[in-house]
Amino acid sequence: MTRVAFVVGDYPSEESTRREQVALSFATPCIEVGIIRAPVTPYFHGMTQTEMTLVAPTVIEAFHTAQEQGYDAVVPLGFLDLGVDGGRAAVDIPVIGPCEAALHIAALLGDRFGLVAYHENQFGNLQGLVRRYGMEHQVVGWAASGFDLPDIAANHDAMVANFVQAARMLIDEKKAEVIIPTGISQCPVHMKPKWLMEQLGVPVVEGIGAPIRLAGMLADLGLKHSRRRWYKSPTYAAKRASGRG
Repeated sequence: MTRVAFVVGDYPSEESTRREQVALSFATPCIEVGIIRAPVTPYFHGMTQTEMTLVAPTVIEAFHTAQEQGYDAVVPLGFLDLGVDGGRAAVDIPVIGPCEAALHIAALLGDRFGLVAYHENQFGNLQGLVRRYGMEHQVVGWAASGFDLPDIAANHDAMVANFVQAARMLIDEKKAEVIIPTGISQCPVHMKPKWLMEQLGVPVVEGIGAPIRLAGMLADLGLKHSRRRWYKSPTYAAKRASGRG
């Protein structure tokens, strides 16, 4: 049995339960999914590069906790791939970012991607990630469902309608062949991917199940991040050895 940890930040109780239940639903007879909690929160209006940088050490610590608890791979919550790059140098298990995973899986399903974010204020962060992953040439358009993360639950029906309309625009006008919801609270938390694919008629690659299943596959194959690319962090190793981490 391959064990994959899903790192969840601080949310209001009901919202936290929603995300954890969705993550756990992607377990299979071959993949066990567990929850690791990290004392960081994305549950506010807008996350800038400042917050993304400030939370990275805490998320990396959660990756190490997952490794210490015997997990074979780890996935952070959210499409900003928080702590992923540094985490790969800190731990010896696969660290799979939802954004990167979704892009590569989408590339197996089509050539032209349409990405739908919560709000336009997230475009800059996400576009920077897509550019870094070398996938910008496959993104034919961006759209937004119009609600920041804390407002989605109270505006569920409007968010769903806006999302479907935005995705259809990307498909019809930009000729997108695959839709990627770049906020997990849109899909798969508030919309099931299978339902969304029925509405849109194209593949939908979301950011919880896709990275969890990919992480499980890599771990099961015995594949880890190359130490020629992510050298083992001497600073982090020393910190752990001294008991300061």
